[in-house]
Parts: sequence; C-alpha cells; structure tokens
Amino acid sequence: MSKTVDLNADMGEGYGAWDIGDDAALLDIVTSANIACGMHAGDWDVMARTMRLAVENDVGIGAHPGFPDLHGFGRRRMQLPLPSLQNLVRYQVGAALAMARAAGGAVRHLKLHGALANMTSEDVEMARACYEAALSVAPNIIVMVLAGTAQQRAATDLGCAMACEIFADRAYNDDATLVDRSLPGAVIHDPDVAGPRMAEMIREGAIITASGKRIETRIDTICLHGDTPTAVKIAGQVRRALEDSGVTLERFKGAPG
Repeated sequence: MSKTVDLNADMGEGYGAWDIGDDAALLDIVTSANIACGMHAGDWDVMARTMRLAVENDVGIGAHPGFPDLHGFGRRRMQLPLPSLQNLVRYQVGAALAMARAAGGAVRHLKLHGALANMTSEDVEMARACYEAALSVAPNIIVMVLAGTAQQRAATDLGCAMACEIFADRAYNDDATLVDRSLPGAVIHDPDVAGPRMAEMIREGAIITASGKRIETRIDTICLHGDTPTAVKIAGQVRRALEDSGVTLERFKGAPG
C-alpha cells in the first residue's frame, strides 16, 4: 500500500497553572498541531510555549478556535448569530497568526474545536460562515474538515484548500458525524484498538462506523486527541500501525474538494 497521511493532535489546551496532555511527547509523533486559541482552552503563555515547541519540532501549526467556554472545555453547544460567530473565529485566528509569527513559524491550517466542530459538521451554512471568516483573515489557510460531513460540503462550495480528517479515538455514526461523548464507546481509549482501526480505514479509503458501515471518503489526516489519558500511547500505536502498513507520514498539502 503506497499512501501518505498526516497525523494531527489538538494541543495547547492547558490554562494558567493547569496542564492538559503531554504536548511535548505528542510533538515527537505528529506532523500537524491544532493549537487552542484561548477561548475553550489555552492562554497567551500556553499558546506561545506550544507554538515554539511546534516550530522546534518542525510540526505544522493550525489555529484551533472554539466557543468561549473555558468551564465546559468548548464542548457545550452555544447559539450565536452568524456575524458574531464569524468575529469569534476571526479573533482567535488572528491571535494564532500573531503568536505563531512571534515563535518563528506560521499558521497553515484551521480546525474547529468541540461543540463548534460538531455543530458545523451538521450545518453547512454555519460551517461556511466559519470558514469564510477564517479566510477573510488568512486567505491561504487550509481548512481541516470532518470528512464526509457538512464541513466538507461547505469547504468544497467555497473552493478553498482543505484537508479531510478522520479520528483515531472517536466512534462514528452512520452519517459520518461523531458519536456523542455521553454515549458508551464514543471515545476509544485502547491503543491496540486505535492503531489497527486507522490502518484499516486508510487501506480502504473509508470511515468505518460503529455499526460497521463503510463510508468512502477522501482522508488526508488523522486526529489524535491530546487530552485523553492514553493519548501518547494511542498516537504511538497509530503511527506504528500506519508505518507497518506502508503508509508514509507527512503534512497534508491541502487541495480543493
């Protein structure tokens, strides 16, 4: 099997004196980093430190905006008028651009976080509004989308560069959206399950849902959540399983849909 794929992880999600995840260890494994922009998690110091580590490890930097929900880690759904939501995205992308530049790097992609990502995976208009906002601040940014969802349709309609993402540690519904975290089996914690599962999806070019359904899709990148207890072990096992299957790991290039 001759394929290439990117590995990305959400990081920079500590706040003040509180650390979440082992970003330094993950940056030895992944090829792209989605760095929190201070709304659902992160702050100016955490952003600066994480951006610097990403540059030192030659890992691609992404802005990871979410709802203004530190208490709920951005996982609570919020209803905002679309113009206000667009300003929220611009605000966070602008912060990421500045912090990356100060660290000697550059933001190359955008990935929405948590409830904002889930809502835009269901709502094309909302996804389009977020992506238009990001592009208004960073016209060349690559939009990372949840493969097979309304996010991908919105990015395709816009004609912007995008990268299609699947998740190593999340279960899927039959419409390619993620199983709600409140349901049993929604989050995969076992590295020995996650690794072979990803190798199979890449081999088949399809999302395999919780029910066993196969949804053929473009796959450019695999997400490894940084805030789960077994995150680093899952990341390592996924990388090994992919390499053992003949998959080359490299940053996504981003191409229109």
